[in-house]
Amino acid sequence: MMLRYALQTVRDRKAGFLGAFVALLCAAALITACGTLLETGLRGKIRTERYAASPVLVSADQMVHETTVKEKKGGTKTKHKAKPVAERAWLPAATADTVRAVPGVERVVPELTFQAVPLVKTSGETRPSYGHAWSSAALTPFTLADGGRAPRSADEIVVDRALAARAGLRTGSTLTVQSTGEPRTYRISGIAHTPRGDLAHQSAIFFSDDEAGRLAARDGQVGAIGVLPAPGVTATELAARVERALKGTTAQVSTEDERGPVEFLDAAGARTKLVSMGGAMGGTSLLVAILVVSGTFALCVRQRHRELALLRAVAATPAQLRQLLGREALLVGLAAGVAGALAGLPLAAWLHSRFVVGGIVPAALERTAGIFPMLAAVAACLLGSWAAARITGRRTARIRPAEALAEAAVERGRPGPVRAVAGTLLLAGGAALVVVLGSLRTEPASTPVTFLAVVVLAGAVSLLGPLLVRAAAALLAGPLRLAGPGGHLATANLRGNATRMASAVTPLALLIGMTCTVLFVTPTLGNAARAQARDGVRADWALAAQGPGVTRDAAERVRRTPGVAAATEIVHTSVRVGLVKYAAQGVTPAGLTRTWDPGVTGGTLDGFGEGTAAVSELAADQLGLKPGSPLRLTLGDGTPATLTVTAVYARGLGFGDLTLPHDLVAAHADNPLAAGVLVAAEPGSGVGREQLAAAVRDFPGVAVLSAAQADAARAQRQDDGAGINLLAMGLVLAFTAISVVNTLAMSTAERFREFAMLRLAGAERRQVLRMLRTEALAVLLIGTVLGSGIALAVLTAFSMGMTGVAAPAVLPVAYAATVGVAGLLALAATALPGRVALRVAPVEVATAKS
Repeated sequence: MMLRYALQTVRDRKAGFLGAFVALLCAAALITACGTLLETGLRGKIRTERYAASPVLVSADQMVHETTVKEKKGGTKTKHKAKPVAERAWLPAATADTVRAVPGVERVVPELTFQAVPLVKTSGETRPSYGHAWSSAALTPFTLADGGRAPRSADEIVVDRALAARAGLRTGSTLTVQSTGEPRTYRISGIAHTPRGDLAHQSAIFFSDDEAGRLAARDGQVGAIGVLPAPGVTATELAARVERALKGTTAQVSTEDERGPVEFLDAAGARTKLVSMGGAMGGTSLLVAILVVSGTFALCVRQRHRELALLRAVAATPAQLRQLLGREALLVGLAAGVAGALAGLPLAAWLHSRFVVGGIVPAALERTAGIFPMLAAVAACLLGSWAAARITGRRTARIRPAEALAEAAVERGRPGPVRAVAGTLLLAGGAALVVVLGSLRTEPASTPVTFLAVVVLAGAVSLLGPLLVRAAAALLAGPLRLAGPGGHLATANLRGNATRMASAVTPLALLIGMTCTVLFVTPTLGNAARAQARDGVRADWALAAQGPGVTRDAAERVRRTPGVAAATEIVHTSVRVGLVKYAAQGVTPAGLTRTWDPGVTGGTLDGFGEGTAAVSELAADQLGLKPGSPLRLTLGDGTPATLTVTAVYARGLGFGDLTLPHDLVAAHADNPLAAGVLVAAEPGSGVGREQLAAAVRDFPGVAVLSAAQADAARAQRQDDGAGINLLAMGLVLAFTAISVVNTLAMSTAERFREFAMLRLAGAERRQVLRMLRTEALAVLLIGTVLGSGIALAVLTAFSMGMTGVAAPAVLPVAYAATVGVAGLLALAATALPGRVALRVAPVEVATAKS
């Protein structure tokens, strides 16, 4: 019977349930989109291109492994963990001989893969370009078009058909290629194509075997080994044999879809990033959705207090009311959840495409559109709507009918004890998170806590909102009276309908708090890093490259320029100490202190060079290091190394946590070219841009930057990072903005009877609208103060933990724009429904049935 009543109520009160439906629909779409990203990170396919014709592939282990053994009662517990390295790991070339001896192997094809960037303008999208030896072309397979031939000498190359088409190349053309060394011009001896179609996610340039070995600079090593089975031998059977032959080594054997991650290392690494990002976005989205949906349903149920009280008066039992509210919520939640889950699929596709364009996710990682995120979204909507409706209606269902009718006519004076205690607990929890955030010194640890603290504090505002609104009304009473009769009415409404006003304040506070946090987290960290870099760079000039990097010869040419005191080459990578990942840079030691001052607080840089390292104070604290300590780490390509710490420095944000010798890092990086070169001039030498530009004139793409221009380039990279952060959290902010409009529109639309009574009492239409605008501005002011306070507390704690200084970066223009947009949303969501409500004649409203 209750289900029939619930269906009848939903059908007859479509407008009343519209706000709840919109909130749930948006929540379901958001959860589906974030869940799809998370599932893509877990199960997204990475299809092979280069190794399509090699059923079995042998590659090096791309993971760092750690095994821990703990003694427990009754025995021991062994845990094995692994984390990926940043660069391509390489195999001993002798592995090919071992594989060649396995029964059932028809052919073994060693593979070299290294960067090879064509220095030519191309049409269409930019793709990564890799060099290979022509002898490995069979792994795809590539074959030569008519009129072409394989590269026979060191100055000949073969390019794939797609690259030739985009760059307008043909057999006999010349092409300058920037690889791991100096740029070199080659003659194209042929155009290669594959029967499976052009490569979709990369370009391939093939060199002669000797030239490929020189460019790869990995003597005695290969990047992978393709294994072709003999007739009658299946790939699965051959893979098992190869695994047995390689047992005891770190070599990995892959077949089918397992070959894709070996080929596209960035896509394999992006899986981990996408899982982390999707989980963080999904968790934040779910918390925001719970907060918004709960508030929306609370408002929806409060609007029906009179109806529910009448049901209690005609003998409806508390259990029946709870069933009615729960089943209504389930009906609305099911409809909104299904619609939102379907809408979330194109939303996920759009977000994935933006991530690809922004370089967060490579195109090789295919988006997964499974059923699980949709089911999770529908389940969340059902559970959230049911719980919100039951919790909100619990008092009306529990108290006596006469009391229910009284509360339906006049709002309760103060929130119930359960709500007050829950709000206080959330406030204490938010404060605890802020304290914890102030002690976190790594970005991966602090970022999720940052957004969790915002949501928890906004939840406290939601529960304690009526008390906060009444306190604010007392403070604003004087200024509001200056607005005339509308101000007096607005003050009365703030005091007498604090719960309703609080339902509008909460999404505004959440919107402003979350937006400010998203906008200012990256500048807070980036400004501190830039300040450390500015203070620590002593060089007058810097070399930067538009291509893959600055070559060794370009740096050496600058060093030989008269009046140059030192030129420090810098190459970037990441390493692991144990399983912990650290950003690292490699620097040339000669004249290092003339160009670079990291703020040494322990030890000295005088002896920095081969076999040594300098570490930041953060890394020293985490790893228990001091000058003279051994530092055992795993380099970017998985090679272990042990170095001696010679110095500890303070400017870790500006220069990374680890500083290593340049040659060590370059020898184990996919891109050994310098990301930049710091150039210091002798005092009074007069060396300037013209002299340095003349020195690097023969090196395409290398530019000379002043210290100010180098700082501006760092600022641009910071802005790009902020844009990615805003994109990642943009859906949450959009959902919160929709909830602001939705809640305010619901809150205003229900007041048509109040507006009619004011009109019958003599108030003019414009006076009622002025009252609404004054209320909206008061609500905006309260929401702005609360949201700004939440953001300021969280950002200050974030700044204290990450930079050591309580100085968050607040951009005035961005803050003003945030408050301005929130204000426009609040005014529009109040004024438009108010005008619609005022169109009806007040006599008709007063005489209409309730």
